[in-house]
Amino acid sequence: MLQQIFGAAIAIAVALAACVAYFWGTNWLLDRFLNSDNVTGADVTRRDKLRDSIRPWLFLLPALLFLSVYLVYPVFETLRLSLLDKTGRNFVGFDNYIWALSDGNFQRSVLNNAMWLIVVPSLATAFGLVIAVLADKLWWGNLAKSLVFMPMAISFVGASVIWRFVYDYRGEGDVQIGLLNAIVTGFGLPPQAWITIPFWNSVFLMIILVWIQTGFAMVILSAALRGIPEETLEAARIDGASDIRIFFDIMIPQIMGTIVVVWTTITIVVLKVFDIIFAMTNGQWDTEVLANFMFKWMFVNFDYGRGSAIAVVIMLAVLPIMIWNIRRANAEQGTR
Repeated sequence: MLQQIFGAAIAIAVALAACVAYFWGTNWLLDRFLNSDNVTGADVTRRDKLRDSIRPWLFLLPALLFLSVYLVYPVFETLRLSLLDKTGRNFVGFDNYIWALSDGNFQRSVLNNAMWLIVVPSLATAFGLVIAVLADKLWWGNLAKSLVFMPMAISFVGASVIWRFVYDYRGEGDVQIGLLNAIVTGFGLPPQAWITIPFWNSVFLMIILVWIQTGFAMVILSAALRGIPEETLEAARIDGASDIRIFFDIMIPQIMGTIVVVWTTITIVVLKVFDIIFAMTNGQWDTEVLANFMFKWMFVNFDYGRGSAIAVVIMLAVLPIMIWNIRRANAEQGTR
């Protein structure tokens, strides 16, 4: 443990030293080669402008380099591999996509992903909105928000481990350590292997992601609610509107843009969900989703063509939502 901490500390120190050395060194070289000491007149202005135009790119260059290597290049490489065979050497055209569309497991993964898309963003956004409204009315609201947001600090795998204990099943007649089975047996009912029950096991897995993402939705929507003019709410109360009427007719319409952004952001997370499925069921008992299906073909079956084709399908599913989100954000900034 100490060795790992020491290694991490050294890595952080080396990375910081490298950043300082890069930025100091590049700026020093820029100032040295484009200095204005030995020039006069228009050349001084020209060099100053050239130096000022180059300097921002020195700060952007590392980020652009990493984006190109770890984001742009993998996209094109994945597209290329999706048109090749299992070994990634022979061109097969769209055969991998045709196989995917006719494969029963792929179709089941698409249906499961669709169910996740319907349930998780809707519930997480709704719960986040309700908690944001109610917490503002409590004197201990900040504590409540902190507790709700806490799961966001846990990795998906860590959250899955926690919920494995909730759904744990030890067999009928054995002592049940799972919280859900402990409650069930407390009422005299037989314990259940919850994550093996078709359809309902997917619902139980969705609950994990809803538990995690509700905190995110709550924080963003809470900030949006505080931006509603107090005069609007006071006028509604004077007119005799109830709290429920104020909530549905005044609050929600005024923060609808934020609600949609939160919903679409969680939707993107759902389309890429992998960790929870992998840690809980690994796609067994009809819980397969596209990301886990892609992982199996790519890193278990080592079929680079089919695995890449599934990855492209996921990317194409995420891309329209991301573009819409970016355009909406740009439009809102343009109106301010």
